[in-house]
Amino acid sequence: MFQSIEAFKQTWTFESGSTQKLLDVLTDESLKQQVAENHRTLGELAWHIVTSHHEMLSRTGLKFDAPAMDSPVPASAAEIAAAYRQSSQGLLEALSAQWTDASLQESCDMYGEQWSNSQTLYAVAAHEIHHRGQMTILMRQAGLRVSGVYGPSLEEWEAYAEGGIS
Repeated sequence: MFQSIEAFKQTWTFESGSTQKLLDVLTDESLKQQVAENHRTLGELAWHIVTSHHEMLSRTGLKFDAPAMDSPVPASAAEIAAAYRQSSQGLLEALSAQWTDASLQESCDMYGEQWSNSQTLYAVAAHEIHHRGQMTILMRQAGLRVSGVYGPSLEEWEAYAEGGIS
């Protein structure tokens, strides 16, 4: 859990940057990729990540501009990437303006349970990491280049081994 807003902001800056790198690679055609019938497409998964910021954090009373959970999935990969950038930045700005470190200890109803705001911030980040991992599989299936997150991707590692990365 997070003990300070600054600790979350540092974590979020890294994690959201990693997500943004993946979203920026998506193409309109790749949004249709799915692992199997009746599973989320890559576009639906990416949009779920975007809309989850507001859906989860609005339950805490945090107010910021972001797409609603029930908003339709855009057909444009660039629109999804731009909406993520705006939502992620809005989240950080709202935290700085509306919460203090003491706010992290406050609790609210999250899906029928009482979670501290610290726990909710952790869940927002973990939820995104979980779905980002799913996205990388669909991106590979769609033939897209996947960037490394906690280490180099296959392509990045190959470039490093060939002397292409210093």
